[in-house]
Amino acid sequence: MPMSTTTSLDRRRFLAVSAGAALSASALSGCAASVSDDGDSGGKSGAKTTLTVMSQANELDPKTIKAAEQALGVKISLITYDATKLNAMLAAHNPPDLVRGSGALETPYFAARGLMTELDSYFEKSSVLDPSDLDPVNDLWRFDGKQQGAGPRYGMAKDYSQDAMFWYRTDLFDAAGLDRPSDTEPLTYDEWFDLGKKLAKHRRGKVKVYGLNATGLGNFAMFLNMTASGGGSLFAEDLASVDFSSPEARNALKWYLEYARADIGPNAANPNPDGWDWPTYQAGRMAMACDGYWFGGAIGGDAKKAEVSRFAPAPQMAGGTRISPCFGATGYWIPKEAKHKDAAWKFFEWYFGGRPAKDRASSGWGIPTLKSLRPQMPQNTTFQKQAFKVQEQELPYFSVLTVTPYVQTTALDAVINKVLPGAIKSSTSPGKVADQLNAQMNELIAKGKELVG
Repeated sequence: MPMSTTTSLDRRRFLAVSAGAALSASALSGCAASVSDDGDSGGKSGAKTTLTVMSQANELDPKTIKAAEQALGVKISLITYDATKLNAMLAAHNPPDLVRGSGALETPYFAARGLMTELDSYFEKSSVLDPSDLDPVNDLWRFDGKQQGAGPRYGMAKDYSQDAMFWYRTDLFDAAGLDRPSDTEPLTYDEWFDLGKKLAKHRRGKVKVYGLNATGLGNFAMFLNMTASGGGSLFAEDLASVDFSSPEARNALKWYLEYARADIGPNAANPNPDGWDWPTYQAGRMAMACDGYWFGGAIGGDAKKAEVSRFAPAPQMAGGTRISPCFGATGYWIPKEAKHKDAAWKFFEWYFGGRPAKDRASSGWGIPTLKSLRPQMPQNTTFQKQAFKVQEQELPYFSVLTVTPYVQTTALDAVINKVLPGAIKSSTSPGKVADQLNAQMNELIAKGKELVG
């Protein structure tokens, strides 16, 4: 858990590979008792439960599955994540036992439809996952029917980042004779844009070096964040409509249109042909990448790039309130009609509180979602120490931004990707673009609201 669909999938696939590689069988030698379930074994007492998990094949690879089976005493059947297939299984009342998803972007949608299991009672009884040890990011997996961040818990994040933060290459800053961004004071979006223009390089009418990528986690997420940073809200209070015509949202839209028309970074009219930021950043063709702490996992794997890379606070809209949200909080949830909830919860405890969680914490691929594991974040090299310090200073500005329960954000991003390319190329005014986005998004939200009731 944004971007173009291709970028999102590429990024997640890369993260999945890294996560799978980190979880060796020897590291995952938990001693959970074998889970038996007569309903799954045809009435034969003592037979192992088959736990059906919808996830990414590279994340739950054969080695990781074997380690989980040994640790939990279950059989695991992997279904590769597919949104259409998940919806069909939910509609047929035959869902997986565990589903990988984005707490930030999906919780309200599935919770409002009564499709998720409330997990408070499990957390209260757990000796592994203490609610007092949960990082606030896990509140993105809560929804009380009106507000995200409150009400029952429906899932848990495996790790997270404050995704509006950005990484930059000191070599490109130094070559351009520019001062490096502060470790403590955030840039305004206008200051960030000015730096991007100075760092971008064009040749024969085409961008050769991106000054920045402002949309590392997707256009809709970016607009949601920028509007909130300016002191407004993209959604109405009842979450039943969006308003890109409000002063705060229109300022965000105006900024984006200027950014896109300047052609200094990937945008809806001219997306990054690499599919996501890392190949471009690694090749020295992107000076600033708007990606959270997780991106440091990629940078840290390349010693030469780590030497010239630094982390910076999330830019803010001038005159607004400093915030630094998360737009992923990727983890797992248990469907309400799952057949093996107790076995699924044992997976929760093992994956989120056992050896796998400790391995992830020390990998640099995200902030651990248990506060007690935060000291295990890597702090050995100069690169890691700087990133850790900046990240620690950013934590107080974490905030939860509620998304609508009536339509999935992927559908709203699709509207943006439909409207913006033509608007960018035709110099359409921010006001007219706002009207188009409002009309098309609110039509989708209204139809979704009718289905929820």
